Amino acid sequence: MSAVLETTATPVAAPQRRTPWAAVIELARFEVRQQLWFLPVFATLLLYVGWTGWRLLFPADGMDAYPALQDVDRATQSGPMLLGIALFVCVNRAALRDRRRGTDRQVDVAPMEPWRRTLAHLLSVVPFGVLTALVVIGEFTWQALRPGAVGHGSPAELAVGPLYVLLCGTLGVLGARLIPSSFAAPLLVVGFFATFLFLSAGTGEAAWSRWLSPVVSENSGDTFPSDLIGRPAAWHALYLTGLVLLVALGAVLAAGGRSRALKAGLAGALALTLAGAVAQSGGVSPQLQAARERASVSPEKEQTCVRHETSTYCAFPEWTPRAASWAKVVHEVQGLAGGTAHTQPLLVRQRIEARYGLDSSSAFEPSGDPHRVTVGVDWGGNRVPEFSAAVASVLVAGNEKTAGKMCDGRLVTVMWLALAWQDDPMQSLRDVRLDDSLSGSAIVLSPTDPLSMTAAQTDVVRELLGKPRGAVEAAVKAHWAQLTAPTVTTADAARLLGAAVPKGGEEKCEN
Repeated sequence: MSAVLETTATPVAAPQRRTPWAAVIELARFEVRQQLWFLPVFATLLLYVGWTGWRLLFPADGMDAYPALQDVDRATQSGPMLLGIALFVCVNRAALRDRRRGTDRQVDVAPMEPWRRTLAHLLSVVPFGVLTALVVIGEFTWQALRPGAVGHGSPAELAVGPLYVLLCGTLGVLGARLIPSSFAAPLLVVGFFATFLFLSAGTGEAAWSRWLSPVVSENSGDTFPSDLIGRPAAWHALYLTGLVLLVALGAVLAAGGRSRALKAGLAGALALTLAGAVAQSGGVSPQLQAARERASVSPEKEQTCVRHETSTYCAFPEWTPRAASWAKVVHEVQGLAGGTAHTQPLLVRQRIEARYGLDSSSAFEPSGDPHRVTVGVDWGGNRVPEFSAAVASVLVAGNEKTAGKMCDGRLVTVMWLALAWQDDPMQSLRDVRLDDSLSGSAIVLSPTDPLSMTAAQTDVVRELLGKPRGAVEAAVKAHWAQLTAPTVTTADAARLLGAAVPKGGEEKCEN
């Protein structure tokens, strides 16, 4: 008796044939992982994300709590610069890997054509552009959600950072295809930088050459209302988009791509680039210049006014929500003042100097109008004691022009009124002085002309700020007429307020 053992053959599944595009995507994913292993990319990416988060979580100045969003959008453009340069060098190196290792001949006979491998390198740049966009959006959203934020941001300005990273990465691939040498990348970085630098300097920073640079910064840190910015941000974003497409498609063409769609796309990208480059080079229009002139010379025609208690606050519409903060300072200073200054109605008017654009900063001329106080566009940090000093000086001297010439004992009353109500008066005294000192003579910053404190006045003010506030307040109100008289000396003010008479207290000014 015998048994027959039958075995059933296990069917072997035919291997699935991957499409060329699937292979391109797979290679692109591999290249992304490779890029992250490059120390320059990893380090600059970590630095960019970490530094951005650190600045948001631990602001360096109190003014950071009151951002103007039309400045915040531009501030996102400088962060990705190092990442872009690192990506340029490392993508270039990756695209030359086969040539550097001497395996290019073996790879050339592989099923994937050279232009598809080039396309994979280009696609490997996209995740870094997306990551940059997420950081930019997160940074702007964080700032926009701050209670003190004002103004409006521009999506086109926000797009510059991600487009810059994409441009750097695609330039790295194009450089590898046109100049297949590992030594070319650093020289190209220097060459690009020198080209933009000399092009801008050689043309006198004309608008057409200045805006050819991927990131266009401004010389001035002044803040303008959104409608007076005058930057061709949308056209610049179009220019950068066309440039990214032009460089990417040019790299594919240099790698052997010859399809009609590629050539049509190349022509379209060239058209986009030229359209953006021409449109962004128009400079400031006459209408915008007229609007800047009007906002600088006669701001009352453009501003909205609101009332808080007895005073009026006039500001450009985007800053109207800050009127409550200004009113709080006025309320605190007037609460310490005596005589008619205690209830004196004030006109607080916001001023800007936009006639010279964002290329330069300008100071404000003090106003001779009675009981009018100037406030700027920045707020928080040192701007609070500076505005407080401006309010106190107008209450004491009557107007800004007279206040700027004070060098007698009235400065003691002004500075005590400006600082005594604040949480840390001694630190505020340090903040409001130009040299951050607590002794000796110093310049006191103000929205218009600065005030000048002598060493004797500093000694008296410092002593008064160390005394109980109620006692000094009572003395200020009791002797208000003497303390605000132009003939009062520092020694007189010290005697009236119960402070020690300092050496040199009889002198009015220090030369």
